[in-house]
Amino acid sequence: MSKNLVIVESPAKAKTIEKYLGKDFKVLSSVGHIRSIAKKTKDGTPPIDVKNGFKTTYEVDPEKKKVITELKKAVKTAETIWLATDEDREGEAIAWHLCEVLKLDPATTNRIVFHEITKTAIEEAVKKPRTVDMHLVQAQQARQILDRIVGFELSPVVWQKVPGGKSAGRVQSPAVRLLVEREREITAFEGSYQFKVTAIFTYDKEEFKAELKQRFKTEEEARAFLESLKDATYTISDITKSPSTRNPGAPFTTSTLQQEANSKLGFSSKATMSSAQKLYQEGRITYMRTDSVNLSSQAIAAAADYIKRLYGHEYSTVRKFKTKSANAQEAHEAIRPTDMSREDVSGSEYDQKLYDLIRRRTLASQMSPAKLEKTTATITISTAKEIFEAKGEVIVFDGFLRVYGGGKDDTLLPAFASGDNVNQYSVEARQVFARPPARYTEGSLVKKLEELGIGRPSTYATIINTVQARGYAVKGENEGTPRDVIVLQLIENDVDREVVQEKTGSDRGKLVPTPAGELIADFLGDHFEQVVDYGFTADVEAYFDQIAANNLDRNKMLSTFYGPFHALIEQSGGIDRSKVGSSREVGVDPKTGKPILARFGRFGPMLQMGATEDSDKPTFAPMPRGAKIETVTLEQALEAFKLPRTVGQTPDGQEIKANVGRFGPYIQVGKLFVSIKDVDPRDITLDQALEAYSAKLKTEAEKNIADFGTVKVLNGRYGPYITDGKKNAKIPKDVDPKTITEADAKKLLKETPAKKATRRAPRSSKK
Repeated sequence: MSKNLVIVESPAKAKTIEKYLGKDFKVLSSVGHIRSIAKKTKDGTPPIDVKNGFKTTYEVDPEKKKVITELKKAVKTAETIWLATDEDREGEAIAWHLCEVLKLDPATTNRIVFHEITKTAIEEAVKKPRTVDMHLVQAQQARQILDRIVGFELSPVVWQKVPGGKSAGRVQSPAVRLLVEREREITAFEGSYQFKVTAIFTYDKEEFKAELKQRFKTEEEARAFLESLKDATYTISDITKSPSTRNPGAPFTTSTLQQEANSKLGFSSKATMSSAQKLYQEGRITYMRTDSVNLSSQAIAAAADYIKRLYGHEYSTVRKFKTKSANAQEAHEAIRPTDMSREDVSGSEYDQKLYDLIRRRTLASQMSPAKLEKTTATITISTAKEIFEAKGEVIVFDGFLRVYGGGKDDTLLPAFASGDNVNQYSVEARQVFARPPARYTEGSLVKKLEELGIGRPSTYATIINTVQARGYAVKGENEGTPRDVIVLQLIENDVDREVVQEKTGSDRGKLVPTPAGELIADFLGDHFEQVVDYGFTADVEAYFDQIAANNLDRNKMLSTFYGPFHALIEQSGGIDRSKVGSSREVGVDPKTGKPILARFGRFGPMLQMGATEDSDKPTFAPMPRGAKIETVTLEQALEAFKLPRTVGQTPDGQEIKANVGRFGPYIQVGKLFVSIKDVDPRDITLDQALEAYSAKLKTEAEKNIADFGTVKVLNGRYGPYITDGKKNAKIPKDVDPKTITEADAKKLLKETPAKKATRRAPRSSKK
């Protein structure tokens, strides 16, 4: 029996802490949240009673029952209980739920928090316990209740009114809107080009590069300029040197860590936070969910000592960074190593890379600025009024670049003087195109969300992961498409023209909204503007902060949101599903005279030949690659309708056809239909078709245990069962489904009561 019981939320954290506290302490884990808002209640009342002060019914996670039993047993034998969950709102809420389930008084139970899992930090926390902060708990409750209300009330509207709609979330929806708006900016971008002139000169056998300050709008102008250089001489007319300094960035917050890990290491937000969580639980870094850029005085002193010992006193400059966010209340420090001198950590290669990034960034923040000298040389042309500029940069003192952000070679210019002549080696005029706005990466989206005040450190990774999991955005894999580029070169007093190719429009690694994402963003913008409004979403986050600071009543805040939101839900019954999503008539099929429509179907954009209300059923075709509802041409559409297509035959001589139906692309063999939603039916090969067919036959064989004609014994999602197509019967656990006879099956069906028909209450609507 231990005198003291410490409860944390992570098993890894529990192991680390227990070794610091000694034999009088036993440390157990709740393994995360133990309760959540119930999906439904026993008496049929709503889990969130809006009319009764948003009273919420919670239920214990079924998978946590064993954990709770162990915790209850340990609580009975311990003299003192310590709740040591994370220091943010989620951690505070877990501590409160533990009090509720374990019958502890939150007003008297010891609550301890620490920003790092080190012996010193934990011992200090034990000396200064507090109780559960109910204001933080209420802020977390407000977020969870609001998110559940939006999901519970809005998602059914999305299912009913939006083709292919899956869900809508309070914070994920503005994120999708950001992606969609950026994509449309790219689509609407009107490309332009100029000709940029660069030259390579030589001086005293040294080569250096220079660029013409002027750019030309047309090929003719660029050619005329190059022609004017045939007998030109070049003179250094001016040299300017200017010292400059470069300062290090602040230590990492959650947001900047995700941005930098994405940019420098290629980590997703989810992977970054998963790795950071491990490092924190192992005691290697401080808490990884934070808005703060502050470092403790001890950390600053440790960094300064390490920098002086390793690099010298001139490399050390003590800095205190100021947190920009006025609401940075969830943590007290930036993300930093707990031991500045430690270079290696145990764990995976990913953990090591992230730790190294955090450590170098922290050390750099306490190092001296880099000192640079920039040189600009102006080069005049004897035969033209335009001028070239050559720029160089020398690092005089590397400072913080010694550990972070360095690696670039100095750009040196020759030791020429004003009035010296330089020789032309080559001159090139290259066509350069204006760039459209860049698509968001995970890192740049996190940065944008933070700028707008949407989300908090604990939610960024979840937001981005949810957007992709719902199919509203995907990581791009396109390397770009070839584009012709005109290059003019002055070679031996002749202007040579060459057309080369470069790739443009690559979306590899970028977040690209899907057609479903565009559709849901438009739907919410048209009918639930409040949900996707950036300012409103940011205001809600600020309200949570006010609740946490005891400056705003939880229920008052929830009521302010719920009233207008619920009114929109009630009005949604009048939304015409057929008018949701863009639809346009592409043209008329010359063979049948039927109209061809481009519209959004259950599985995304598609083409439809024939009107839905016609006596003949319409036929369908997939949207051609790269085409959209707004841009697809009649020629592309007619090509798409060259289906069904005979792919080949099965080994037993059956014909395989590829086609597209109401539910997406498929192959057909006899009466068997096989979905091929990830393959274009116009391109599917015989090998691919046979592989899909074989997999389907295997699945069917595994599914069918016995077939008695009308009555079948099947393997289902929840185990084996009997069906006659109208009624299902469970098979007793002690009965082997393979031994069931036709008579047994019919008897079980007869004994199973008919399922009561459930009728959804009609949705009220205001018109």
